[in-house]
Amino acid sequence: MPVLRRLFAVQPLDRVQPDEEGPKLRRVLGWPGLIAIGLGTMLGGIFTTIGVGAQVAGPGVILGFLISGIACIFVAFCYAEFASMVPVAGSAYTYAYATLGEVVAWVIGWDLILEYGISAAPVASSWSGYVQDLLHSLGITLPSWAQTAHLALATWPFHLGPLELALPTALNVGASQVDVIAAAGVLGMSVLLAIGIKESAGTNATFVALQILAFLLFIAGCARFVAHAHLVPFAPLGIHGIVQSAALVFFAYIGFDTVTVASEESTNPQRDVPIGIIGSLIIGGILYMIIAYITVGIVPWQHIESNSAMSQAARLAGNSPLFVGLVTLGAIAGNISVMLTSLLGQTRIFYVMARDRLLPAAVSKVHPRFRTPARMTMITGVIVALMAAVIPLQKLLELVNIGTLSAFAIVCLGVLILRFTHPEAQRPFRAPAGPLVSILGLLMCLYLIFFGLAVPTLLRFVVWFAVGMVIYALYGYRNSRLRTEILATANHTREEDVHGTVGSDEAAAP
Repeated sequence: MPVLRRLFAVQPLDRVQPDEEGPKLRRVLGWPGLIAIGLGTMLGGIFTTIGVGAQVAGPGVILGFLISGIACIFVAFCYAEFASMVPVAGSAYTYAYATLGEVVAWVIGWDLILEYGISAAPVASSWSGYVQDLLHSLGITLPSWAQTAHLALATWPFHLGPLELALPTALNVGASQVDVIAAAGVLGMSVLLAIGIKESAGTNATFVALQILAFLLFIAGCARFVAHAHLVPFAPLGIHGIVQSAALVFFAYIGFDTVTVASEESTNPQRDVPIGIIGSLIIGGILYMIIAYITVGIVPWQHIESNSAMSQAARLAGNSPLFVGLVTLGAIAGNISVMLTSLLGQTRIFYVMARDRLLPAAVSKVHPRFRTPARMTMITGVIVALMAAVIPLQKLLELVNIGTLSAFAIVCLGVLILRFTHPEAQRPFRAPAGPLVSILGLLMCLYLIFFGLAVPTLLRFVVWFAVGMVIYALYGYRNSRLRTEILATANHTREEDVHGTVGSDEAAAP
């Protein structure tokens, strides 16, 4: 029983405030910068998801974006309430620690590592595709072995039997290939993040502005080419196809929670973080619906390209090289923003988990000059770059989405629990409609997990979960800062009881 109590021990709300000791992260971000961080992660997701979603739902992908957006609205309100109560870096990990206990916090932190780290890899692959399109228009073509990510298990000198089904790799035959540009992009973003948050935020805001301008150009230049015949039938693959597309395009929405990861770098987190979360979600959702409508209205869904649907639509809308080039540049800018903010989220999750001693202290070490976790930023960048270089896009997307949906479900559950266990806690921002919002968010996330994602994706997630629990058992549980303090307090109490009993016996002696 004591072990169970320690596993589910929670951080008191007054203990998950920023540390007073050690080097601090710089507070330089206002709500416009936080919205830009959220949009930076979100908007580039449209380039990666719209083609994949249309392939499983046809024109119904428009409704898929709507379903995902509605689910995210409920989750966003829960995130905003939590972020206003606990304005520190760490996102859902910190919130789970304050409500559901240490072992649940570890699980959600492990999921967030999956979300942020792996999400940078497929976006890097998409970015590479657009860059190569641009280079091709200039007469430059990379060797075939360096164009795409393809890791073929058939070429391995050993086999893993049934476990291969749970690996996020391509199982088809053929030679392995390496996406050189994708790997280079991830490494470049990692260097920028290591230099400093202010420089990274400024670069991100610039790319977000370019991306939004490209979206507006795409909408203005393509809207008149929409053929309504391409939208009929609206759901050629049935309701299940729409639900499946909602689970796939969910990737495009995950960026809004990146705002909470930068809470300790916000100048006024109680006010600015909720604005950043909800603002980025609303702006991104509206753009997604419009762009999805235009894209599937121009390109017949049976012929849509999974990795470059918007460029395909731009080519069919008048085939102007200048117009296609501008849309491509917008795609490049968008994918850069996603890589930048995803890697930002990844390193900050590491930072907070290490601060709680669930990961080695070296992970949270802040560079004395740059005031960022530079070492862990570069280590993460190298790992993600390798993944982007050799693992195909679709397998990564599915795994990212199940990790994200799991994280969002725990956030909704945490808000629901906290409303009953800590009703008196200060909430500068309250999710509307009481517990209803958190219940709806939880149910929608679970629905998309079990009805929108394939069984192999669930198996991969189980493998990831098992690996995380082994690491927690071997290191996190033994070195947890909270557990160490609980044990120290218990020992101190026992010593006081012993001394008090001895003193009473001596006083009673004749």
